[in-house]
Amino acid sequence: MNDALKEYRECARCWLAENAPPYSGTARQQLSLEADLALGRAWQALKADHGYACITLPTEVGGAGGSELEKVVFSEEEMHYDLPLAYFSISLNNPLPIFLRYASPLWTERLARPTVRGELIWCQLFSEPSAGSDLASLRLKAVPTEGGWRLSGQKVWTSWAQIADWGVIVARTDPNLPKHAGLTYFFLDMKSPGVSVVPIRRLGGEKDLNEVFFDDVFVPDDQRLGQVNGGFKVAVETLMIERYAVTDESGYGPTLERFVELAAHTNINGHSALEDGEIRATIADIFVERQGLRAIHRRALDAFANGQAPGPEGAIRKLLLGRTRQSLSRTALNLLGASGAILGPDAHPRSDFASAWLDPSLRIAGGTDELLLNTLAERVLGLPQDYRPDKGQPFNTPPN
Repeated sequence: MNDALKEYRECARCWLAENAPPYSGTARQQLSLEADLALGRAWQALKADHGYACITLPTEVGGAGGSELEKVVFSEEEMHYDLPLAYFSISLNNPLPIFLRYASPLWTERLARPTVRGELIWCQLFSEPSAGSDLASLRLKAVPTEGGWRLSGQKVWTSWAQIADWGVIVARTDPNLPKHAGLTYFFLDMKSPGVSVVPIRRLGGEKDLNEVFFDDVFVPDDQRLGQVNGGFKVAVETLMIERYAVTDESGYGPTLERFVELAAHTNINGHSALEDGEIRATIADIFVERQGLRAIHRRALDAFANGQAPGPEGAIRKLLLGRTRQSLSRTALNLLGASGAILGPDAHPRSDFASAWLDPSLRIAGGTDELLLNTLAERVLGLPQDYRPDKGQPFNTPPN
């Protein structure tokens, strides 16, 4: 890491130490969703005022015009605090950059800067009941009408749709084409007539996921991003914008050090759990795994520094971090016994073992374990793709 980047990290660390505490940790305890969101908006606006919001976006739209490495460095330092960032993670990392890439200057002028400041929030309407990892299987239809399109259908697992002002959405515009070719990409006002948002209750009490229903929702054609029937290309671009998970393993769940501390204060058969062979083996295995994942992370940072994109081996990090979060938490709960099942009012998967064990989202969102294994098999090991019997067939052709 060069001297300029080290200086940037130190400046970011000092700025966060001075400004983050009033928005973090105890400041968020017992807040309602509405109050926590208001705190998050204030934090996002403060970052925008000081050049730390949307670091890689142009200054003309409220970003900082910085590098991908600066974004990674600031994100790593920011993750040391318990800040209300989740409401904006989808909005700023995927919909906003693809919107800026394709939208007209008029729309950009209207929506970009308020989004950077957290005044507007976006959601990403991709997954459906029959289209999860295979996005091209989606069925929500868009029918052309005078001046635009009419959308009808359903989306599911949509993060923060209940607070979103705008959303990006992929719809099927021509079922006579092969499934990847008949899709079109739009952005829409989430307050449009005919849009209904229904919360999904989660086991751990999180309130982020929703179903969204579209009942003949009108979307003007000037809210189309990309070509008609060219939406799959834009969707892939959207998913590739956030090319790499910018946090180290501390951003994903309770740390190994926290588990070691727990084991040190827990007894098994009258002895410290740290003396138990299985516990020691678990700690050693996760430590070795962590060092390997940190090496992959360093390689990605080196790629950024050289103006390159990280390779597909980044999928290894997400795959193992998600699995390890649940397996380590399961072992922690075994040590805690019945008391480990108690969920506090402010329990969070990043810091609480019970919440981390209950929450499988890291192993689903952004690519399931199975999808990541396919990515590694095909792009790292060079194995052949899975057989696709529908390849090249019109979407509305009955399966053989």
